[in-house]
Amino acid sequence: MKDRLFIISQYLLPHHLLSRLIGFVAECRIEWLKRPLINWFAKQYQVNMSEAQVEDLNAYAHFNDFFTRALKDGARPLDTTPGAILCPADGAVSQLGKIEQGRVFQAKGHSFSVTELLGGDSERAAAFMGGDFATIYLSPKDYHRVHMPLTGTLREMVYVPGRLFSVNQTTAENVPELFARNERVVCLFDTERGPMAVVLVGAMIVASIETVWAGLVTPPKRELKTVRYDEAARGPITLEKGAELGRFKLGSTAIVLFGPEQVTWAQTLAANSPVQMGQLLGTGN
Repeated sequence: MKDRLFIISQYLLPHHLLSRLIGFVAECRIEWLKRPLINWFAKQYQVNMSEAQVEDLNAYAHFNDFFTRALKDGARPLDTTPGAILCPADGAVSQLGKIEQGRVFQAKGHSFSVTELLGGDSERAAAFMGGDFATIYLSPKDYHRVHMPLTGTLREMVYVPGRLFSVNQTTAENVPELFARNERVVCLFDTERGPMAVVLVGAMIVASIETVWAGLVTPPKRELKTVRYDEAARGPITLEKGAELGRFKLGSTAIVLFGPEQVTWAQTLAANSPVQMGQLLGTGN
């Protein structure tokens, strides 16, 4: 009954209004508000501040500054296995496996369309049909920057408007097409393993998504927006394996896609496996 009421509330809540309000609080610099909030959050979720570049909770300008904190050098060593594909973020594996019949497995009989995930363009999605996917869920206590699984040259970024359902296990098991319904930023790269997509999925109270090349990705209007970076006037933008790609200001989920017969996911990983950025996610075939 508790889970059912939670799911019903997800449909009824004003997602974007709530997220904007939380976003306003998260950027607040007033000491009597931001200090207790940061200290409560760190204690509530047992955030490991010993690995942060700035360990003093009171030194952060606002909650989002703390939430997107940088880590000390060496806190996330990059796996050196030849052909390694790195985990892009801290968190847990939600699911990973094959893209079958153009769909990605979500949970308990639910799946979602690759074409819809990538913004509804069948040509954009074609390269990933029959390929492989990995979905990483970032919990509140995790490091919330997302890094490159593989060296890649940015080809295209797509902002896809949508809802902001929570992305925890309960919603994954009960909300159809969850990750293809939520607001997201699709980043498409050319790599040594062919096309690679890294999709940053927003969620309830996620105030914003940023990338290192575009900053805050929030168009004036919540409508589909595509930016090409393989045109002479814009690029190229190449990010090395392990380099920061973007970050979440509260939340959420990162999905990595490759084309067919390009990667083999690590056999030690399965649904709910804890992961850290930089560890071995898979290898190139």
